[in-house]
Amino acid sequence: MPNWGGGAKCGACDKSVYHAEEIQCNGRSFHKTCFHCMACRKALDSTTVAAHESEIYCKTCYGRKYGPKGIGFGQGAGCLSTDTGEHLGLDLQHSPKPARPSTPTNPSKFAKKFGDVDKCPRCGKSVYAAEKIMGGGKPWHKTCFRCAICGKSLESTNVTDKDGEIYCKVCYAKNFGPKGIGFGGLTQVEKKE
Repeated sequence: MPNWGGGAKCGACDKSVYHAEEIQCNGRSFHKTCFHCMACRKALDSTTVAAHESEIYCKTCYGRKYGPKGIGFGQGAGCLSTDTGEHLGLDLQHSPKPARPSTPTNPSKFAKKFGDVDKCPRCGKSVYAAEKIMGGGKPWHKTCFRCAICGKSLESTNVTDKDGEIYCKVCYAKNFGPKGIGFGGLTQVEKKE
């Protein structure tokens, strides 16, 4: 059956993964926000991931679950590790249990980490990673990243912020900079008239 309306399915949440948010591992696609260790939920990248069949782990949890066991097989040379991984939900003595529940146990904590996306201060809508520009310590849409006074499109080299709003350097200097002769205020000619 054809796959209408989207890219490949995420290996963690089974929803469509589009190219801008895709991470591939072991022939499977994942959302950036779903690419976490199945045991400890630590965020992963290409240097920290260890795959086992259809599961992904950080290297530490993978070593605890599938690595060699016994004296001399700790974290370093000559180290004896007594960590069983129980605090991570790993039961190494018995058959493996599912590492994470199908529904979040604490929805508010889950929503804080994955569900909430940043809101644009200008339009109030969600700002996703593919369209995010940071300015004044806040995320903005590319189309909303404009001077609050003149509407000029801004870049990192010409943006200034004041009280949560962003301005081009010219408008900022005119409205919030020093006033008087030689500072963009009254000129000598205007002063005499």
